[in-house]
Amino acid sequence: MSKRLTQEQLNQIIAETQRIQTLREKEIEPEQVKQILEELNLPVELLDEAIMQVERRKVLEIQKRRNKLIIGAIAASLTLVIGSGIFISQQRNAILAGVTAQSDRIITNRNLEGAVTVSRQNNSELTYRVTLQNAPVGQQLDLSCNWIDPSGQIVKQNSYQTRNITTSIWNTQCRYSIDPGAAIGKWKVEMLLGSRVLSDEVFEVQ
Repeated sequence: MSKRLTQEQLNQIIAETQRIQTLREKEIEPEQVKQILEELNLPVELLDEAIMQVERRKVLEIQKRRNKLIIGAIAASLTLVIGSGIFISQQRNAILAGVTAQSDRIITNRNLEGAVTVSRQNNSELTYRVTLQNAPVGQQLDLSCNWIDPSGQIVKQNSYQTRNITTSIWNTQCRYSIDPGAAIGKWKVEMLLGSRVLSDEVFEVQ
């Protein structure tokens, strides 16, 4: 060998040589294995099959450990995804909980200043305008309106999604047409965010 070695390389070579020697000392020659089997009154012809089974079990054990690592990694990833989803959902719920109605009014196609009394003979189209505050900028809201007659029955429900909100103070509205067959008496309209009532207004149909 013409290549020169450093002291560190020499120490490594010595350590590796000692390790190989130790391993070889632990190895048993095939003839010795056969003698041991004969001494134990075990069939020598099964030696090759036994060696194959030992190797097979070793491979299976390696695969089992690898599968455990894979399953653990998948479980950790799922936990992270689920945890992130819960966190985002909680944040979303907290934002929605802060949305409230700043003001509201009912207008008709005949009275744009606000109406509390409506004639059913005029086929009036009612618009319920609501100004929201703390609206989530950059998001959309799923809103609905219930138009409730004097008996307490919901005769019309508007469900819609707002455009992307650009300001925290946000105007929105829903509509309903009162026809000549509408019940006379006090009606109510309410605007909901999900299942939460944001605002409501009472008006009378004559």
